[in-house]
Amino acid sequence: MCFECATGYSRRNFFGFAASGLAAAGLLTLGAGFSRSYAATSVSSDDAIAKLKAGNQKFVNAPEVCAADLVNNRTTVAKGQSPWATILTCADSRVSPELVFGGVGLGELFVCRNAGNVADTDVLGSIEYGVEHLGSPLVVVMGHSHCGAVQAACDVVAKGAKLPGSIKAMVDSIVPAAKAVKGKPGDFVDNAVRENARMNAAKVTAKSEIVREFVHEHKLKVVYARYDLDTGAVDFLG
Repeated sequence: MCFECATGYSRRNFFGFAASGLAAAGLLTLGAGFSRSYAATSVSSDDAIAKLKAGNQKFVNAPEVCAADLVNNRTTVAKGQSPWATILTCADSRVSPELVFGGVGLGELFVCRNAGNVADTDVLGSIEYGVEHLGSPLVVVMGHSHCGAVQAACDVVAKGAKLPGSIKAMVDSIVPAAKAVKGKPGDFVDNAVRENARMNAAKVTAKSEIVREFVHEHKLKVVYARYDLDTGAVDFLG
C-alpha cells in the first residue's frame, strides 16, 4: 500500500516543506565538485530504516498499487531530489524497492541495481553521488531469495560450472561469498545470498573514502538485508 493511501498524508505537503528551504540553502558546494541547490532530507539514518521497515510491513500485509497524486509529485521532484535512502539491490524483475517498501514515491529512494547486487565501480560511484551530492543518510544492500546470479556462483564453486560472455565476470564477483559459506549448515544458495549482501555492504565502506567519512561523522549508516520473494518480507541482517 502506498504512503498516501495508508496514511492520508499528501506528499505535496512534504515536498513543499522541503522546497521551502531552497532559498535559505543557497548553492552548497560539496566535495568532488558536486553542487546542490536544494535542501537535503531531514530524515536520519535510524528514521530511514524505520520507514523502510514500516513500508515493507504494509507491503506484506496489504500490498496495493495506486496513483497517489503522481502528477504533482513528478512536477515537484523535477526541480530536485532529496532521497532518504539509497538501495543497492538485484536487477531481478521481481524485486522492486519502490513497491517492496510500501509504495514509495518519486524522489524518495536512490536505487542502484545489477544482477547479484554487486558493489562494482559504477555502483560505488552512484552510491557516493547519492550520499555526498543528494544527502542520503542510509545505504541498504539488499539480496533476495532464489537469486539466479548467486545460484550461478554456487554452481561455479560446487560444480565447476562454466559461464559464457560477460556473465562470467559478473558472477566471479559473487563467487567469494559462495566460497565463504560452502559446507556450512543450511541452504547453500540462501546462505550465499546473505553473505553476498554482507560482503558488498562491507565493500561499500571499505572501498569508498567518501562513504567512510560520512559514516565516521555519523551522517550515514550502511546496512544489509534479504528480501523473501515468497513472503514479501525484508529482513535487516546487519
